[in-house]
Amino acid sequence: MKQIEVYRYDAFSKKPGMGNPAGIVLNGDELTEEEMQEIAYKVGFNETVFLLTSICADYQCRFFTPGQEVPLCGHGTIAMLSALKTNGLLMDKSVIMVETKAGILRLEVSTDNGEAFISMEQAPAKFETFSGSKLEVADSMGISEEEIDERFPIVYGSTGSWTLLVPIKELKSFERMVPKNERFPSLLEKYPRASLHPFCLETYHEEAMMHGRHFSSFYSGIEEDSVTGTASGAMGAYFTKYIDDRSEIKMTIEQGQEMGKDGLLQVEVLNKRDVKITGTAVYVETFLIEIDG
Repeated sequence: MKQIEVYRYDAFSKKPGMGNPAGIVLNGDELTEEEMQEIAYKVGFNETVFLLTSICADYQCRFFTPGQEVPLCGHGTIAMLSALKTNGLLMDKSVIMVETKAGILRLEVSTDNGEAFISMEQAPAKFETFSGSKLEVADSMGISEEEIDERFPIVYGSTGSWTLLVPIKELKSFERMVPKNERFPSLLEKYPRASLHPFCLETYHEEAMMHGRHFSSFYSGIEEDSVTGTASGAMGAYFTKYIDDRSEIKMTIEQGQEMGKDGLLQVEVLNKRDVKITGTAVYVETFLIEIDG
């Protein structure tokens, strides 16, 4: 058996047990793709991140859910950089280029009162029309069609990973949502491996401008992601394109409250498509995973 050391960091929170957990594996070069997938399955978090060497950037990151590899994970990237920072592996570097399957991304590390903040560029925001049934979208989340906010469109959005962005009228609808993930592939005909991301303009936190939940792809092996970086980035770009016509914005987005995983992150959008998220991550524990080897 081969023992793999995994660090757990909770992203988008300063408090262990809140935000979104990510598994961090620093010796990705020593693992095959099949081993990475097995480790991610055994870890069981929404994403496990594997650090590898890169010939075109400072590092390469690969992201695995328990069921599949995904091109980019916002909370996992921020957790990875936090792990490198707290383990003294970044030295004095404040700008880090990271190779992902969504492209080469720029990250910045800053420190305030001894706490590290990670800012992460995402892939340019893209949106595509959704031509499916609103009734089926609502039913797949366990709510009524009348709870969807018809002022704004349902669209596919991506800043690295595709999700279906669904505007909801009121915050109270989110407490009653129960996803039927097995229906997502047939519902999301254009992107059957995409997730569903309902959001609204009502929030729990006074400083937040948008609230969301994130129901994971059927193929990911998990039902819900507590606080999502890439979907939140797409949400911020959606705001500038469909809700409030402006070329740039900085906002706080909240997620995870219905799961007892209160999380906050900052989203900055420039030119309606260039997205950067900023957040923190906190170390929780280190544990070992055994795989055949």
